[in-house]
Amino acid sequence: METVTLWRPTGPEELALVEESGWRAWPPRLPDQPIFYPVLNEDYATRIARDWNVKASGVGYVTRFEVAKEFLDQYDIQQAGGRTILEYWIPAEDLDQLNQNIVGQIEVVAEYH
Repeated sequence: METVTLWRPTGPEELALVEESGWRAWPPRLPDQPIFYPVLNEDYATRIARDWNVKASGVGYVTRFEVAKEFLDQYDIQQAGGRTILEYWIPAEDLDQLNQNIVGQIEVVAEYH
């Protein structure tokens, strides 16, 4: 099975819920979060974790996970800024399907304070 490596910058609350899932799933979105935004490169995830998550909650994490390419093929890659600012916009109602297509575990690759 072909997979795509994705990264997600996150704060401590979301990361605690990922840990509760056995490092296998992202938690449901809150009502004011209609989209789940995994990103396509570690540098972009690092900038968000370091520059936004640390300011918001005192700590920011960069996570990495693999998703079945066949699942992601139904979504367009979005360019949210410069040419390396790339992300998927997964609707909140599709998050369960995304979680079912995670291959392996979600892992923390960096932590910023």
